[in-house]
Amino acid sequence: MALTTEQLVQYLTTTVGDEINSSDIYSAATHFKVSEPTVKKRLESYKTGRGKWNLTVAERLEQTYQAPAQERVCLIPSKEDNYVPFGNFSDLHKIIKSEVFYPTFITGLSGNGKTLSVEQACAKAGRELIRVNITIETDEDDLLGGFRLVGGDTVWHSGPVVEALERGAVLLLDELDLASNKILCLQSVLEGKGVYLKKINRYVRPAEGFTVIATANTKGKGSDDGRFIGTNVLNEAFLERFPITMEQSYPTAAIEQKILQNVGCDEQFTENLVKWANAIRKTFYDGGVDEIITTRRLVHIAQAYAIFNDRIKAVTACINRFDEDTKQSFLDLYTKVDAGEDSEYNTEEAPF
Repeated sequence: MALTTEQLVQYLTTTVGDEINSSDIYSAATHFKVSEPTVKKRLESYKTGRGKWNLTVAERLEQTYQAPAQERVCLIPSKEDNYVPFGNFSDLHKIIKSEVFYPTFITGLSGNGKTLSVEQACAKAGRELIRVNITIETDEDDLLGGFRLVGGDTVWHSGPVVEALERGAVLLLDELDLASNKILCLQSVLEGKGVYLKKINRYVRPAEGFTVIATANTKGKGSDDGRFIGTNVLNEAFLERFPITMEQSYPTAAIEQKILQNVGCDEQFTENLVKWANAIRKTFYDGGVDEIITTRRLVHIAQAYAIFNDRIKAVTACINRFDEDTKQSFLDLYTKVDAGEDSEYNTEEAPF
């Protein structure tokens, strides 16, 4: 029968005590007729320093370094006075306000307010929000927690998922389609069953109000056109654990104008920007251009205009990220719009 950690701890506690060193490891290895590396591996979670182990560490790990609930920082997002709700916001707010466990997947093109809508729905509902930005490198330790070295001691620190479970908060998995298969450690969480922390032998059950919302540029099926490089095909069983998927589009022209005016953009420049962006989007959807002007980029242009007080300079500065041909085509189109040449603009005439 393989040597267990429990057998080692019992033996060492009885023969040595709670504090052990390398010579004690050697004695235990000799007693159980195994190698020293085997003993060290079994006692990895008890290590406190070089050649030092404390057999009470596992108990102390349960007493995390987190402050008592009543002393914790409030995680309810701040309300943005300039925020303009649109699209799925009303339904999203109902889900969050209900405090029912109901995982929701939100998909849509970049820069159309998916993440902001979740934050502002939580702000309106008075719900705590914990946001996790997912990358290809995100793993179980990042999500659930792991051991950290604090003052020479190896201490357990809960990850954002465990924190959200215990608080009964809304967990936002942002850019979920960038994840690898390591995200599958959340299967039980998405079933509403909580999660077992095997490293400290503790089961965390979700507090009332806990739920999960994910945002992504794709539907978890990858990006066939290569537009969203880095997105991955997500496990079908994982995706199936989201009861509903909300498709978020860019706001209507009227809503987008209100968004820009709310950040201080004057009426004429606002109309020009929205007209320009919609012409580019139509061409994009028709396959005539590979780039698009997002709502986020329009806000960036409005903010640049507030600084430079120059329309063309603001537009140019914010589209410099595109390749030279695309940038010049977009700028040529905007100059026509700004000059009033397009009262009934025909996108077939766009210089793309």
